Amino acid sequence: MSVDAERALQAAVIAALRADPAVAALTGGRVWDEPPSEPQHPYLVLSRAESRPWGGSGGEGAEHALTLTCVSRFGGAEEAKAVAAAARACLHDARPAMDGWGAVSLSVTYADVFRGADWRCVLGVLRLQAVTEPLD
Repeated sequence: MSVDAERALQAAVIAALRADPAVAALTGGRVWDEPPSEPQHPYLVLSRAESRPWGGSGGEGAEHALTLTCVSRFGGAEEAKAVAAAARACLHDARPAMDGWGAVSLSVTYADVFRGADWRCVLGVLRLQAVTEPLD
């Protein structure tokens, strides 16, 4: 395989979010794995990523848990909720194309919107669960 499952999944999730018209309209395409030092708001960032082996396809698959966070400075929760909802609609039950890997499943299992510790940002957090297996 040319790319490991974790990087392939992360790249596919970011590409799917950037290509989605609703997400792009709300974020201006600002979807990253690492935001710039002075980002414009709102934006989405993939942060925490966990993986473990999965027994499908000869034991070469992987089970993943990813955290996707929307950061908004709109002044209320409305914008963060809208971005989180658009991201959820884009990703839940999606089968994004991945380099050398296939998505057995991808779902959004958790969502939360809350004010950040600085009281300036509102955060929308989505937890994604995915299972991937190598393509033949």
